[in-house]
Amino acid sequence: MRAAFYEKLGSARDVLQVGTLPDPSPMAGEVRVKIAASGVNPSDVKMRTGTGSAASQFPRIVPHSDGAGIIDQVGAGVPQARIGERVWVWNARWNRPFGTAAEFVTLPAEQAVKLPDGTDFAAGACFGIPALTAWQGVETDGGVQQGDWVLVNGGAGAVGHYAVQMAARKGARVIATVSSAAKAAHARAAGAEIVVDRKQEDVAARIRHVTHGKCVARAIEVDFSGNIEWLPSVMADYGLIAIYGSSQREGMVQFGPSILSNIGYRFFIVYNQPPALRARAIADLTHLLQEGRLKHSIAATFPLSDIAAAHEAVENGRMMGNIVVTP
Repeated sequence: MRAAFYEKLGSARDVLQVGTLPDPSPMAGEVRVKIAASGVNPSDVKMRTGTGSAASQFPRIVPHSDGAGIIDQVGAGVPQARIGERVWVWNARWNRPFGTAAEFVTLPAEQAVKLPDGTDFAAGACFGIPALTAWQGVETDGGVQQGDWVLVNGGAGAVGHYAVQMAARKGARVIATVSSAAKAAHARAAGAEIVVDRKQEDVAARIRHVTHGKCVARAIEVDFSGNIEWLPSVMADYGLIAIYGSSQREGMVQFGPSILSNIGYRFFIVYNQPPALRARAIADLTHLLQEGRLKHSIAATFPLSDIAAAHEAVENGRMMGNIVVTP
């Protein structure tokens, strides 16, 4: 099969190769998926550069955890009826050497989820990390409640775009931070009631103003270290900060403001969702897709031969939405 892979850590153009690898065959309990679209996430970049989890424990790595395609083979114990099923996959690369940046991927059958009719493969390649992360940010620890003020930092990003939609659908009043006028329009279209340009405005002051001092019941946070200095000042009493990302490995939490406002900090990584929580997430996401209630944002699609450019597009952060590679 044709695949992208790397055998050492480094920059995209230095280490990513495209070549031929043996076709995989599914073992017992597994399916083989013929990949139609492979999603590129920031965590894929971090793994490749050695700054993320599960970076280099294998001698050869086919990157990317997310993807979508059609099951074309099944292993022992998996119903033959699944052959031909359109699916999206999750955690293809987590604790495994071979992800979705290839013509085929094999993985446990439960990690290939039926893709509802009407949802295309490019969108399906965005569910494993972006959509499930957004869902957990909205639903963790009791979930967003109707009428809550909810802050989504990075509201035009891959996760943020889904989080804005999911929170708004639950009746929350969503505040999204962005970094340009184009991203502001993107966040508003997703359902953000208030959009704050972090490059032009004092974010904390604006949040306190628009909420009339009530502040936010929940913040869904893409950059913990970058925003923690001001985040406690915009949290309502017993508010929750749901944290899925950080530009730095460490961030200084202010004890005084945190304890006086009874702030909760929920760090989570979507790769390690407990089985019951993931089952809830997949069921909810499937329902939203079947009802056509989610907007998807594909910023760009690259052929496998240009996988280095796809990774660079994720790294520079200028595109709005998800980056997809097609084998």
